[in-house]
Amino acid sequence: MRASVLTVSDRSFAGERPDASGPRLVERLQALGWLVVNQAIVPDAQDRIEQVLMTWADGGEVDLLLTTGGTGFAERDRTPEATQRVVDRLAPGLAEAMRAAGLRSTPHAMLSRAVAGIRGSCLIVNLPGSPNAALENLAAIESALPHAVSLLHDPGAAESGHTPGSGPKRA
Repeated sequence: MRASVLTVSDRSFAGERPDASGPRLVERLQALGWLVVNQAIVPDAQDRIEQVLMTWADGGEVDLLLTTGGTGFAERDRTPEATQRVVDRLAPGLAEAMRAAGLRSTPHAMLSRAVAGIRGSCLIVNLPGSPNAALENLAAIESALPHAVSLLHDPGAAESGHTPGSGPKRA
């Protein structure tokens, strides 16, 4: 499976602070056996975020697109809005699972405005900007991602009740 990681950070984009979350997400995805085909940093500018999301999702090279950063309450945190503008359908269960898992570590997890959604056959998931929180959120959903991607590429799999790697079919 193929993934891309987009870091959203004014300071990292300007070279004022190293990107700590993007490289850690890439490492985790590679450890899971995913091929990371794109990695970039953009500023907290909604139009720039939207453009990269659309380009990567529509390019046909990516099954999963993770963003990190821009999901908080600050005025420039616009990643959820950018994601909502470019997706065809929302996938709220993923964001709900990430927030629920985060609440086991910190009450601040309820402040995340992260969303997840589908554009074409690409799943887009917003993760927090903190490296530890980003990895924790990814861990909360990573077991469901292969099945989600399989469903996006083989709609008939949902009707059969079985997708590759999902275990035996149940009656």
